[in-house]
This record gives sequence, structure tokens and C-alpha cells, in this order.
Amino acid sequence: MLEDLGTIFIASALINNFVFSRYLGLCIFFGVSKKMETAVGMSMTFTAVMVISAALSWLVYNLVMLPAGLGFLKIVVFIGIVAGFVQGADTVLKKINPTLYHKLGIYLVLITTNCIILAVPVISSDEKYNFMQAITLGLGSGAGFSLALIIMASIRERLELANVPKPFQGMPIAFIVTGLIALAFLGFSGLITV
Repeated sequence: MLEDLGTIFIASALINNFVFSRYLGLCIFFGVSKKMETAVGMSMTFTAVMVISAALSWLVYNLVMLPAGLGFLKIVVFIGIVAGFVQGADTVLKKINPTLYHKLGIYLVLITTNCIILAVPVISSDEKYNFMQAITLGLGSGAGFSLALIIMASIRERLELANVPKPFQGMPIAFIVTGLIALAFLGFSGLITV
């Protein structure tokens, strides 16, 4: 059982990394990875939202929707669950850390409809994961997204001081760096068969 959970965690964090392997969540990835402080804050928020929404979605899907024969409504229900939870996280973050709340800005609201957040419960339901596997998928995916954000934020902060040719400054160099990191992450493929 632990070996299975470890495989799901490693696979979702490294091998099937949502940013570098599946190319999901790029809007928030590029928007928040300019500074390390916002990248770390979004990493923690994203991971918490992924884990909790994976747990809530699993419970609703397996205990309510499947017995009632409403499995076909899973995407609509998952979006509702994520939206409700993110609204709560938005309110809590505004009260606990207003500075980070303002730095994250519109990207915090975009978590609600982010394809990464939605992908976790959809993959969990499609693969028929049990409760612990669903939580592990959420945690591994959050760790993988956090890793991607922190790597990119550290590189982009260094690029601010680098002598980048004018046509490549800003987003062009960010896309190039992301492509190179994605190539490096391809080295993990084949490590674990999922």
C-alpha cells in the first residue's frame, strides 16, 4: 500500500508534472513565478487547495454521486467544490496575510477554474483511486507544481540581473527556460510505470 502511494506521489510530482509534462496551469505558472515570495505563497496555497479539493471531491463523487447515478456530472460538481473551497481560502488569506493576498492578486481567483486543480479529482475518479490514493495524487501534484514554480522563480529572479538580448526579455526568455526545464523533466519518464 505504501509503495503504491509512493509511486503515485513520485509520478504526479516528477514524471507527470502538470507544468512540464502535461502543460497545464501555465497562466498561473508564468504570472506568479516572477518573484520567489509570490511563488512560495502560491505553492503553499495551491498544494493545500489540491489536497483538500481532492479529498472533498472523492467523498462527494464516491459517496453521493456514484450511488445516485450522477457520475456524468462530475466536472460540474468538481468545479463547484473547488470554487467553494477557493473562495474560503481567499477569505482566510485576506485576513491572515493581506500582503501576500495583494501580491497574488487575480491569480488567486484563477485557482477556481484552473485546469490543474480540476485535473486532480478528474484523474482520481477516472483511475478509480481510493481515498488515500486521491489525497496522495493531490499532494504529489501540489509538490510538483510547487517545484516548478520555485525553480522558475529562482531562474527568473536571476534573469532580471542577466544581460538578456532585448527581443528575448520578459516572456520570451521565460518560455525558452520553461522549455529547457521541461526537457530536463523528460529524463524522469520511464522511471516508474503508472
